[in-house]
Amino acid sequence: MLIVDDVEINRVVLTQFFQDDYEIIEAENGQEALQAIAENKVGIVLVDLVMPVMDGFQVLAFMKQNSQYAGIPVVVMTANNDGDSEARAMEMGAADFITKPYNPTIVRCRIRNVMAREENEWRRAAQAAQNRQLAEMHQYVERDALTGIYNREAFYRKASERMQAHYQIEHSIVYMDISCFKVVNDLFRIETGNLVLKTAAYYLDIFAGEDGICARIEADHFALCMPSAKLDMDKLIAGLDSTIQSLGISHNVLFYAGVYPVDNAFLPVDQMCDRAHMALNRIKGKYMPRYIFYDKAMRDQMIEEQMIVRNMEYALEQRQFFIQLQPVYGLQEKRVIAAEALVRWNYPKGMIMPGKFIPVFEKNGFIVRLDRFVWEEACRVLRSQLDAGIKPVPISVNVSRLNFFSQDLLAFLQGLVKKYELHPKLLKLEITESAYMENPHQLMAIVRAFRGNGFPVMMDDFGSGFSSLSMLKDLPVDVLKIDMAFVQEVDKSSRAGAIMETIVELGKRLNMDVVVEGVETREQLEFLERIGCLEVQGYYFSKPLDVDTFKGLIARSQDFD
Repeated sequence: MLIVDDVEINRVVLTQFFQDDYEIIEAENGQEALQAIAENKVGIVLVDLVMPVMDGFQVLAFMKQNSQYAGIPVVVMTANNDGDSEARAMEMGAADFITKPYNPTIVRCRIRNVMAREENEWRRAAQAAQNRQLAEMHQYVERDALTGIYNREAFYRKASERMQAHYQIEHSIVYMDISCFKVVNDLFRIETGNLVLKTAAYYLDIFAGEDGICARIEADHFALCMPSAKLDMDKLIAGLDSTIQSLGISHNVLFYAGVYPVDNAFLPVDQMCDRAHMALNRIKGKYMPRYIFYDKAMRDQMIEEQMIVRNMEYALEQRQFFIQLQPVYGLQEKRVIAAEALVRWNYPKGMIMPGKFIPVFEKNGFIVRLDRFVWEEACRVLRSQLDAGIKPVPISVNVSRLNFFSQDLLAFLQGLVKKYELHPKLLKLEITESAYMENPHQLMAIVRAFRGNGFPVMMDDFGSGFSSLSMLKDLPVDVLKIDMAFVQEVDKSSRAGAIMETIVELGKRLNMDVVVEGVETREQLEFLERIGCLEVQGYYFSKPLDVDTFKGLIARSQDFD
C-alpha cells in the first residue's frame, strides 16, 4: 500500500490502520508517489488531493492514462464536506474517497470494499465474454474487420490521444446503435445486415472528417469523437437516414444516439462512452427524439450507482439487506399456498428499492452473492416455521442469469437444504427468459439438474420476451409466472385477455402450474377465475410482508383449517 500525503501525522495514522495487512510505502508528494509506483509492486494507493509539487488529481490522471498503472485502485483523501473534489476525483477514476479526520472503522471498510470489488470482476467478464470474443481476437488490430473503420480498442486509444492533445477544444462523444437491428437480420439475409453496417460506417467516416474519429464498438454499436462546435446532430441523423434509405431495404432502419459533452479530456474514453450510452438508453426504441445529451440527472444516477457499489460489501456484511415475502393465493384452496422472496436494502439514509440496486449488481457480478444471501434467508424462514410446528408453504427465489456461470450452483443449493434439513420442493427456483436466450443449451441442462434433485423450477415473466413459445417447447419447467403486463391490460384489451386465457389453457395441457402476478383489482381477479387460473399474486391480496407477519399469516390459516 502506497500512502501519499505531505502531512507526516496523516501518514502515521493511516500506517497504524493497515500495517498488519499491508506492506506500507510512504511518499510526501505526487512526484515521489509516481517514482514509488514505478519501483515497487503497489496494490493500492491512498493519495491526498492537496499537496505541493504534484497534487492528487495529477497523480490520478497520470495513473489512469498509463496502461501499466491504470488497474491499480486509487482512494483519494479529502477534507470533510469537500463534495466537489470528491465528485471530480470519482469522475477521473478514483475507486473511492475517505475524509479527514479519519474514522478507523469507515476507513478500513472502504479500503476492504475497494479490494473486494476485484473479486467480482471475473463474473462480469464471464457475462461479457461472448460479446467481447471477436473484439479480443482483434485487440491488436486497429480496423474493424467488417466495416474498415476503427475498432473499440483503437477508438479508445486514438480518441484519448486526440482530446488530450487538443484539450483546449471542447469535444463530444456520440454513441449510436440501430433500433431492433436483430429484426433486420431475421427478416433479410445476414448480408443485408452487414451492408447496413458497412454503409453506416462509410457515412460516419465521411461525417467525422479529419477532425473526428469514428469506430464500430460492437455489433450495431458505433461511436464518434469530434469537436463539439462541428457536431450537428440533426445533420448526422438525417444523413444516416438518407444514406440507409438509398439501399432500398423494405424496413425502416433507425439510428439512435446519446451524446456526452466532454468536460474532462483526461477521463478514460470507455467511461465517456458509457455515459453517452447511458443517455442513449433513455430514448432507444422511441420514435422521437432520436438523440439525447447526457445531463446532470444522468450524472446524479451515475454517482448514485457509485454509492451503491461503494457500500454493497459493507451492507451485506452488516445485514442491511433483508427479504420480504409476497403471498401467492390459491383460488381453489382459498388460502396462501406459496410465497415469493423479494430482497430489500435498509440503507441507513433510507430504504433503497431493488429497481435501483439490482441492475447495478447484475452489471458488476455482486448479484451472485446477493442471490445466495436471499436463498439462505428463505431457508431460514422455512426452517423456523418447521421448528415452530407450522407447516411451511414453498418459497420461490430468483436465480439471476450470472449464477449460471458458477460451477457450484447446484452444490450450493443442495448444501442449503441439507444445512436447514428441508425438502428441496420447498425452495422454488425462478429463472428468466433472458437467461435462456443467452445460452439455451446450458440452461436446459441446469434446469434438468435442478428438477432431477427435487427443486421445482418456475419461468418468471413468461410472455415478456420474443421466444416464449419456443422456450416453452424446449425448457422443462414446472410453473409459468405470467408477466404482470398481461393482467394489467385484460380490462382494456380483449387481445391481452385472449392471450392470457390461451397461456393458462396451454399450461394445463402441459401439466404446468400457472401463477399470475400483478393482480390489483376485483375485475382482474374475476377474469382470472373465469379462465380457470388457480394461483394469483398481487396487491389485491397482499403486498410483500415482513417475515414475522408472513409467518403469523401462515400460522393463523392453519389454525383456521
